[in-house]
Amino acid sequence: MNLFIRQILQMKKISLLKPFLMCLLVMVVEISIAQPASTPKNWYQLDAYRDGFQGISLAQALSKVSGKKSKTVVVAVIDSGVDAEHEDLKSVMWTNPGEVPGNGVDDDHNGYIDDVHGWNFIGGKNGNVSGDSYEVTRLYVKLKPKYENVDPSKLSKADKKEYETFLNCKSQVESRREAAEANLAAIKFSEKFILDGLEMLKSKMGDQPLTTESINNIDEGDSKSLSAAVAVAKNVLESNEEIRSVDQLKKLVVGEIEEGKKQFSDELNYAFNTAEDKRADIVGDRPDNVNEKYYGNNDVEGPDAEHGTHVAGIIAAVRGNGIGMDGIATNVKIMSVRCVPNGDERDKDVANAIRYAVDNGASVINMSFGKGFSPNKDLVDEAVRYAASRDVLLVHAAGNSGADNDQTANFPNKYYLKKRFLHSNKAANWVEVGASTPFETPNIVADFSNYGKKGVDLFSPGVQIYSTIPNNEYRFLQGTSMASPVVAGVAALIRSYYPQLTASQVRKVLLNSVTEVPGQMNVPNQSNRKSLKEISVTGGVVNAAKAMDVASKMKGRKKATGTSGNADGNSTGPKA
Repeated sequence: MNLFIRQILQMKKISLLKPFLMCLLVMVVEISIAQPASTPKNWYQLDAYRDGFQGISLAQALSKVSGKKSKTVVVAVIDSGVDAEHEDLKSVMWTNPGEVPGNGVDDDHNGYIDDVHGWNFIGGKNGNVSGDSYEVTRLYVKLKPKYENVDPSKLSKADKKEYETFLNCKSQVESRREAAEANLAAIKFSEKFILDGLEMLKSKMGDQPLTTESINNIDEGDSKSLSAAVAVAKNVLESNEEIRSVDQLKKLVVGEIEEGKKQFSDELNYAFNTAEDKRADIVGDRPDNVNEKYYGNNDVEGPDAEHGTHVAGIIAAVRGNGIGMDGIATNVKIMSVRCVPNGDERDKDVANAIRYAVDNGASVINMSFGKGFSPNKDLVDEAVRYAASRDVLLVHAAGNSGADNDQTANFPNKYYLKKRFLHSNKAANWVEVGASTPFETPNIVADFSNYGKKGVDLFSPGVQIYSTIPNNEYRFLQGTSMASPVVAGVAALIRSYYPQLTASQVRKVLLNSVTEVPGQMNVPNQSNRKSLKEISVTGGVVNAAKAMDVASKMKGRKKATGTSGNADGNSTGPKA
């Protein structure tokens, strides 16, 4: 796999058409995951046996608790932000009962003024952080003055280890900047090439509808540009029934090209930019002061909330309202905690985001983000331990690099940096999620998904996921970022209908109720096949119906407490 494709797959969010974009820019006609036009928008909620798609059997799960009383569960989405006014989300947004909106006063005395729907740890009086550097870049900048001109032979043993880290960071930053420059140039070249081809295709098509049959009758001649346009059109038509004209196809292509240009421009301007850090000027905090907690603003949407809004919709978009799509969980409130910029989140912000969510009543926290370095992992670990002490479940996306998390650093994770005496080195309230597809053996694992026999607990639908995005719109996205909220939604269902179960018990329910998929699977970036059991803890895909069965038979370790769905403390069962 070439470097360009690798970089696309490492993005924090992967749109449905990213494989198409890869094909377009390298002029290779292939799609990494076949996406048949017949795949329904809600495939990930369906049942493998009844519907033929490797979903989570949601209808069966909801039927098992029909008429059963439930408790309102708060799910915190720690992400890029959530559009709290979205038509399919505004009625399920968490509202702080102790805060008076817009009065500029910290009414509930929690240290955060007007935190009505959550909090934003990467905003301040001067606006919001949109783009930020990657952690590898920040570490490189920090170590550069000390090691740039040093004589390695004169370093102490401790400094030699840090020096190796410096060299590693230096290599990554410099090579990724070079790659971003080359890929941006390739996109700009391909843009004219393919758009010229589409104009030629439009002329050839005339008034004919754009179909595979009509394209097959096109005489391509010796025009490479036209041939490329025809190839792109065929690939798009395989996965998108709604495209019926070249103008529609062109609009879609232009959108993907613009997104690609933005991706690599952002890498140059933010991710791998070693220039002065502007975050402090915007947020008003001291980024290196890891003990600082009370900073940010109450803008829980921020400048680019597509990712977080998509995640929120998967979990809890209103069911049965006849618009958009249906989320997984019922009787759930979404708390938006913004700390993930276009770039790498900072450990300080992640730790504070977890603590904020815990302190304000979240029972489940979804974290669809990750990075390769964590200079203050101990700070995040303490926040994870704090969440465990308050009985909060953490659900985390495994990452999109097609890598083995047992061998490759990926943060945050369930392993504590410092093991406490007579305690496990793993968080008992943590679920690590890889991404699965709608398809059967051997293609059940998404080819971008990270995996790990020890590090990844289970797989969950993460390909071609349709959900909410800002401004009352909807879109297909894919990635482990989408797989994680599917699990978070199932966890919320469990906690809602079986509130006596602790966070660690809910984790056990999820792991003990997976759909085990037999056979040998294609492993991302590997030539050999392995069973799911060899690349994950459970060897299976999350199953909501089985989870509800297991939960119903498990004796809870705590008494049910908290908010409720109506005046008597309960609400009746959901609509399937």
